[in-house]
Amino acid sequence: MGDLDYVYAVARIRVKEKSLLSDMDISQMAGMNDAKGVLGYLEDRGWGDANSNGDPEAVLAAEERKTMELVRELKVDPSVFALLKYPNLYHNLKAGIKEVCVSEENPGAFYPDEKYDRGEMIRILKERDFKALPEHMRAVAERALAVMLETRDGQKCDVLVDRACLDAMIAGGKKQKNALLRDYVESTVAVTNIKVAVRALRTGKNMGFLKEALSPCRTLDVRLLAVAASESEESLLNYLETHGFREGAEALKESPSAFERWCDNRLIETIRPQKVNSVSMGPIIAYYLARQNEIKTVRIILTAKANGFSEEATRERVREMYV
Repeated sequence: MGDLDYVYAVARIRVKEKSLLSDMDISQMAGMNDAKGVLGYLEDRGWGDANSNGDPEAVLAAEERKTMELVRELKVDPSVFALLKYPNLYHNLKAGIKEVCVSEENPGAFYPDEKYDRGEMIRILKERDFKALPEHMRAVAERALAVMLETRDGQKCDVLVDRACLDAMIAGGKKQKNALLRDYVESTVAVTNIKVAVRALRTGKNMGFLKEALSPCRTLDVRLLAVAASESEESLLNYLETHGFREGAEALKESPSAFERWCDNRLIETIRPQKVNSVSMGPIIAYYLARQNEIKTVRIILTAKANGFSEEATRERVREMYV
């Protein structure tokens, strides 16, 4: 895309940003009595389509489609958004392996994907057609499927696939010219490493597990992170506090939900500077990520309401919005 193309594209994005949900919108929905009220609020703001019929998942899927339709209209390099979709793609691989190995259908476990949806992923795995996958997935798909078939160890399968996803994101990010995309990928991998370390500590995993699960990145030293997580929560908190993640340590002390919220909010902080950018791909990427964040947050609220969570418990789980 040339400068004029970016000017036009960013102008479109600025208009679209006006319809993004704000922190006030999220607060109002968190305070509602039930999921029906939340859906009504969203539909009044144009969420869903003619086929949604008040179904929460259908409404969210419609918003996903609208976002990708806009991206295609703006003629953004498909490789950019392919990289951002790696987590969902690798998740579908895990879901596919488990379905193939246990012979139990679970359509709800898959993310929508234009090419690698449930049907195609299951076909690839059943036929061992690994060449049909992106190159960066082929080796881990074959290995993880073999491990699952041999051991039925779902956790081992998850570790293999999740680590491969992080490594692929780092490798893909290094090839990108856009600074925001590189920074976002780096931040995503760093935050995910911290999540892995926290879970490993609380489930009593050893150093061997941590070495296998953590993916090297610039932002943190995974070797020191692994040592801290293998020792004690105090050691892990100290590592975070002294290596630029003090807010994460404070959130971790507060509650698991507060920590998960901090992880997502940190990623939103990475894209906020794009609000004042006007001639690059950055604002388009930021809009896409902002949409993913608000859809995720709405799903959290709908799930909380459907399960009878209190208003306080719901608010603890919601994320900051981009606007």
